[in-house]
Amino acid sequence: MSESELPKVYHPAGVEKRLYQSWEDRNLFAPVLDGDRPSYCIMIPPPNVTGSLHMGHAFQDTIMDALIRYHRMRGDRTLWQTGTDHAGIATQMVVERQLEGEGKTRHDLGREAFERRIWQWKESSGGTIVQQLRRLGASCDWSRERFTMDRDLSHAVTEVFVHLYDKGLIYRGKRLVNWDPVLRTAVSDLEVLSEKESGFLWHLRYPLADGPGHLVVATTRPETMLGDTAVAVHPEDERYSSLVGRQIMLPLTGRRIPIIADTYVDPEFGSGCVKITPGHDFNDHAVGERHRLPVINIFSPDATLNDRAPAAYRGLDRYDARKKVIADLEAQGLLEKVEPHELMVPRGDRSRAVIEPLLTDQWYVRVAPLAQKAIEVVESGQIRFVPANWEKTYFEWMRNIQDWCISRQIWWGHRIPAWYGPDGQLFVCNCEETVYELAAEHYGEPVSLKRDPDVLDTWFSSALWPFSTLGWPESTRELKTFYPTNVLVTGFDIIFFWVARMIMMGMEFTNKVPFRDVYITGLIRDAEGNKMSKSKGNILDPLDLIDGIDLESLVAKRTRDMMQPHLAKKIEQATRKEFPEGIPAYGADALRFTMASLATQGRDIKFDLGRIEGYRNFCNKLWNASRFVLMNTEGKGDGKQVDVTLRSAADQWILTKLKRVRGEVTRAIDEYRFNDYAHHIYQFLWGVFCDWYLEMVKPVLYGEEVAEGNKMATRSTMLTVLEQSLRLLHPLMPFITEELWMRVAPLAGCGGDTILLAAWPDAGEGVGAGEEANEKEMDWLTRVVTTIRTMRAGLDVPPGKPLQMEVMGSDEALARLLRHERIVMVLARLEGIQRVERASGDDNATGVLEDLSLFIPLRGLMDWEAEAARLGKSLEKMVKDLEVVVKKLDNPSFLSRAKPEVVAKERAKEGEYREKIAGVEEALRRLERMRRVP
Repeated sequence: MSESELPKVYHPAGVEKRLYQSWEDRNLFAPVLDGDRPSYCIMIPPPNVTGSLHMGHAFQDTIMDALIRYHRMRGDRTLWQTGTDHAGIATQMVVERQLEGEGKTRHDLGREAFERRIWQWKESSGGTIVQQLRRLGASCDWSRERFTMDRDLSHAVTEVFVHLYDKGLIYRGKRLVNWDPVLRTAVSDLEVLSEKESGFLWHLRYPLADGPGHLVVATTRPETMLGDTAVAVHPEDERYSSLVGRQIMLPLTGRRIPIIADTYVDPEFGSGCVKITPGHDFNDHAVGERHRLPVINIFSPDATLNDRAPAAYRGLDRYDARKKVIADLEAQGLLEKVEPHELMVPRGDRSRAVIEPLLTDQWYVRVAPLAQKAIEVVESGQIRFVPANWEKTYFEWMRNIQDWCISRQIWWGHRIPAWYGPDGQLFVCNCEETVYELAAEHYGEPVSLKRDPDVLDTWFSSALWPFSTLGWPESTRELKTFYPTNVLVTGFDIIFFWVARMIMMGMEFTNKVPFRDVYITGLIRDAEGNKMSKSKGNILDPLDLIDGIDLESLVAKRTRDMMQPHLAKKIEQATRKEFPEGIPAYGADALRFTMASLATQGRDIKFDLGRIEGYRNFCNKLWNASRFVLMNTEGKGDGKQVDVTLRSAADQWILTKLKRVRGEVTRAIDEYRFNDYAHHIYQFLWGVFCDWYLEMVKPVLYGEEVAEGNKMATRSTMLTVLEQSLRLLHPLMPFITEELWMRVAPLAGCGGDTILLAAWPDAGEGVGAGEEANEKEMDWLTRVVTTIRTMRAGLDVPPGKPLQMEVMGSDEALARLLRHERIVMVLARLEGIQRVERASGDDNATGVLEDLSLFIPLRGLMDWEAEAARLGKSLEKMVKDLEVVVKKLDNPSFLSRAKPEVVAKERAKEGEYREKIAGVEEALRRLERMRRVP
């Protein structure tokens, strides 16, 4: 086999791993810092060091890599900055579980030893997602990989903290936070998962303190009533207007609490009375601040009841306390009723513990002063959201921003640079040695200091990612070259938690925006539009789609760690039904192309395995087309000596189509329309180049009467179009394009040893008048052939059976057909074309174009009886299938239980069957008419 000849079958796994290793070994992903070319930089959203690649990562990383590869080919100085996040809580939990298996806790090791243990875990096991990114084809500059706990990045974190503290923007205060009683730390809203669960609504009687009667309040958490400090009613609720200002005797506590009026209360819900617990509910806390109510915290950090609760309940777990409170209220005749109730329960995403709003001492950033600049840069257009509708969400958050809780009560993370003196005096400093000097100066003598035990919220260091990774606070060459960066690709769920904070920090510390564009992606859902989740058993692992997985391994993966056996069994059965043979290996290119093809701006993505299978077929189609081109060009002349005037109409046509697709693809990428990018290049390569052009050139390549100069012109055109198409496709399908380009490029007269650094095909000038006229003529020719093929298929004539064709039309149309007669004969499988004034008989199949009529004489072409029998059998099956669907849709039970999308699919199926049946019945009638013709 010659050097440029390709194997018959494309096997992506071996090709992809070999090529990626070659790219990395040659350091091809590193940016060029010298020169005056524009810079282009994307910051990867740093995945958790504990994480593994999921479909959301694969989607976003495909988009980012496509942009990076495109701009690298444009000649820009291109950097894709990669790295991982230390993921404080998640990483600490991983290592604590390891210690638990050894019968130890972190407290047995002590803080420093525990931190060393985490660093050891990170070095040995923390690179999983980094290797998975490589498998996807991500062309990050791995030599610049960063970790948020690196020394340089940690230094940047400390500098920022001290600066904000000195400016009065960081303070320590007691406020209500999301508290995880298992991890015993504050957590962010993003780390809280609220899910609907079945529970109860308890209706409690609260006696009036100064007379007979009571109010009824309803609660899903009766134990918190021990911390109530008021009962609220709506100010316009006439039922209770006379009671506002009076007091309640709070049961079980002996405390008197006021009845207040507040518009927070919904008078239509329950009794219209609401218990107010400012210490354990965020809404109640806001009500309490408006009315200056006391705040009583009845919970300890582990969610047991503390000394602020009545003595009978102290030390009890919150759920044991709930049982006792209910029992005691019932015993006193103060339990009105209990109702089943569905409610949203907030749980920690790591511990799965129910989150408790808790009043604790924490560190906060006063963000309102920082938010103003962050609002202005979006308003002025310095930062653009794509799609633009996300700006509204951004503004709503930023204009109602609350102070940011940045402290966490764990050991793994950036330790807060604060120390306390013997008398509690606070010292904040960026250097531990300096802080002792400051303390000695303050006290007049050396003293012992105690460092604050808390660490910073992971999002604090992530907010500095765009400039800390480039060397800030030093004025590095990289910072000058690549900051501000160009685009941030991320999900809508972290616009506030990450995007907004990066903008605020960027403006505060660099006085520049961190990025110009923010491209917001949708969620990846399953084919039915459901969110992918472990409990639903519908999660797809991108690595399984790339490399394949057998059925048993897939079942084991999907049911692993399932707490409910019945759910695990259900998921196992569904998996075996959906993937009876496991998941085949589709390859990274097919997955990437699928992601791009589904990337419609502003919409969630329904991931259908049928799409990835189709794009794997696209890879095979491209591979086989390239084999055809190579086999017909290698060793058959020097492309540089081609006389371009000898190019055929088909050659000129495909070059015009190539010119158009170059512009379409370039515009689509520049405008972040990745689905259009995928659509344009797919339609060109499969629908035009493979399906039409390569078939059109066969008479030229294999015709003995065709002059060698014409053949050379066609060979040169094939190579030119294929070579440029590979470059256009490369950002989405990097592996197969590299493998093919290295064979095709030398024959096409292109230099270079990798497509990564090959120039992006210039869109060039517009299509000229002569090119457009030829294009229209050839497009018309494809419609002629398509019409003939449709007629053939409608008659069920085998594709290889030659047909006689009669044509009738204008002189211009017939002349046009005559110019391309050879192509039509070959592509439509005709044995002859005859011009007629009218069809030669009545038994003809007819096809009509705008200026041409086509006739296929049917006499002797088919066995009427056999064709009627075939159609009758097909009709019988369709009628039975329709009956099944109609019976299902006539079943009220099905209609009431099935999801709307399932019902819609069945109705669509009914319509398709009826349409097909009508088509077959018409074919039978047409057949009968033709059979009767004498």
